[in-house]
Parts: sequence; C-alpha cells; structure tokens
Amino acid sequence: MPFKEGNYVTKHCLICDRIKLIQDNKNPYFVRELNTGYVVLGDSQYFEGYTLFLEKHHVTELHQLAPAEKLAFLEEMSLVQEACAKAFHADKMNIELLGNGDAHVHWHLFPRHNGDTAQPGPVWWTPMDVMFSDDVVKDMPRLNRLKTALSAALDEVLKVRATEDGVKNLNQGD
Repeated sequence: MPFKEGNYVTKHCLICDRIKLIQDNKNPYFVRELNTGYVVLGDSQYFEGYTLFLEKHHVTELHQLAPAEKLAFLEEMSLVQEACAKAFHADKMNIELLGNGDAHVHWHLFPRHNGDTAQPGPVWWTPMDVMFSDDVVKDMPRLNRLKTALSAALDEVLKVRATEDGVKNLNQGD
C-alpha cells in the first residue's frame, strides 16, 4: 500500500513493517503494546535502554492525529519515557520525534548518563559505526535483560498512573 509522505509517495513504510512483525510475534525488540502505540527497544543499544514508541497508525506528522488520539499518544509517550528513565537509571532523558529517515510518527527515547559521550551533545554526534557496532546490535541475552527491566518499570509507572486516575475520578465525583 503506498503512503503519501510530504510531496512524494513511497511504496512501503519501515515502521509499518516493524509493526507487522510485532503483530506476527516476530519482532525481537518488542516490549509492550499500549493504547496508541508499541514500545520497542532500539536496534542499537550503545545508549543502553534506547527505546522507541511507535504510533499504531501510519501518519507522518503529529498534527495528523485526531486531537484525542494525539493527546493520548503524547501522554503514553511521557509514561514510556518515565519508565525508561527508571529502568535504566538515566541522569537525563533525550526525547525526539524526527521522522526524516522513517516518515511514520515515532519517538526516540534515549536514557543518558553523565559522561556517556566524549563531549556533551546529542546522541547523533556519536559516529554511526560506533553507535551500530556489532557489540551493541542484536545481543539477545542483553535485549532480553533490557526488555525485562523496561517491562517491569512500565508496570510500575502504569500502576501509579491508574491509581492517580482513580483518585482524580473519585474527587470529581464529589
């Protein structure tokens, strides 16, 4: 199915391909399905805990989502980044919605640690051959450990959120 992206049409979407792998239970990076998207670990774990949150629907821009879905997607991304920060003991979180390479709305969530790069700056200043070297790509024991940690942190964050929502709903009933 062709997708319109800006002023051109592409034959397929790599993010949609990855979502299809999730749906077919064949994506080794898959962590959790939420209401608006899928939580997956990044292909490279140079920045340990690098996580993506993929919008379920193929849209190329955040503003293309219906208002309620957009707000829900942003809220869930916030919860995923909180879980990511907790699971991987981040000193700082870098959060990006780019889409220049894969034009399907998805968030990049990078747990950062003091001194994780030679000089302070965005992750993209790290050379690609370093970021995607063989020792940080598709190490299944490491991926499984990271998925377990992120899933447990998501459970914790979502439980707190559900409790907060319950208290808010009780207070609104007064």
